Amino acid sequence: MSFLRDRQCRRYFFFVLCAAGFFLCAAVFLSWNHLSWSAQLLLRQRETVSSYLLSRNISPDIIASALKNNTVSQSGADFLTAAGYGADMPFTADPLLFRSALLFLLLSLFIAAAAGVLLLFGTVYFLKARERLFQRAADIIAEFSEGNFQNHLPSDETGVLYQLFFSVEQLASALQAKNSSEHKAKEFLKDTISDISHQLKTPVAALKLYLNIILQEPDNAETVKTFSEKAEASLNRMEQLILTLLKMTRLDAGSIPFHRENCSVAAMVKKAAGDLVTRACLEQKSLLFEGDADSLLFCDPGWTQEALSNLIKNALDHTCAGDTVTVRWKASPGLFRLAVADTGEGIAPEDLPHIFKRFYRSRHSSSSGFGLGLPLARSIIEDQGGMIFVESAPGRGSVFTISFLTDL
Repeated sequence: MSFLRDRQCRRYFFFVLCAAGFFLCAAVFLSWNHLSWSAQLLLRQRETVSSYLLSRNISPDIIASALKNNTVSQSGADFLTAAGYGADMPFTADPLLFRSALLFLLLSLFIAAAAGVLLLFGTVYFLKARERLFQRAADIIAEFSEGNFQNHLPSDETGVLYQLFFSVEQLASALQAKNSSEHKAKEFLKDTISDISHQLKTPVAALKLYLNIILQEPDNAETVKTFSEKAEASLNRMEQLILTLLKMTRLDAGSIPFHRENCSVAAMVKKAAGDLVTRACLEQKSLLFEGDADSLLFCDPGWTQEALSNLIKNALDHTCAGDTVTVRWKASPGLFRLAVADTGEGIAPEDLPHIFKRFYRSRHSSSSGFGLGLPLARSIIEDQGGMIFVESAPGRGSVFTISFLTDL
């Protein structure tokens, strides 16, 4: 009887059992009293008959024999019928029998009425309690449908009903998570569109300016060439911005599958440096690589290379001629570290908590970047289960460290 796990049902069931017990006791009480009253009536009848016969000088032995006699003869039955005491005699004709029957009826009605009132009161109380519980649940579920999840369905009891409430609560939690996810997605889309719009304003305005200058001096070949190159640079900048934002959006949406494999760290680092080696030479900066040439790392080589390239580019952006950028890696039991260190300008303490935020640019920085390289690198590393953190101080350079857990 699983319904007994519900406290309200359990209480009502025990109440009904008590009511049934009360009915049984009342029936036994009435039956016992009925037998007692019947015996008293029979005794009173015998006393009346004996008294009358004695007053007529009938022998006591004959009276005693008559009272003990259990045999009914036809003549005796006919005599009683003729005297008006036959089977068709109404019980109201005998005052004693009528009074006894009336008393028994009144007592039975009283006990039945009391038990009925008690049972009715208990049933109404149970149904009212259930109605309040259902109404409360209906109100909370209505709030769920309106997006309000502050209140919760009662789930601190046992029973099938509370299991149902718990299931509805789980459904509401899933709905809340879905609403929250949709809200975050909308906010993310809104912020992304706002960021793209804001970041494109400057290059678009520059393009308009360059085109106006070219249109005003179409015959001046030098002017056309100069501002065409500037326009091309602005277009390249816009393309780079849009591609980076698309990559970050795909990473945030979880639509990029990472194909992890054991890859050579030395080869991956050299590919990540790529054209940046030439840039370092042109800017008179040193780009060094330190690490075991046979080291392997379980990761997605393409995307990890993208993250590493952004870190190297960021280091070159914040160093001056004569500075050094070092890419080093080292495997240890349970952990693989890959770091990009530079001897550049360093990062101010107030900027450290914000450098991985999108479009964040320090007021101390002289770089003309978008502020997307570091956030993109963090997304790539963390989505592969790795970690990235930075150590820096003004004038002492910076060290960006990527860590991946490995098998012991």
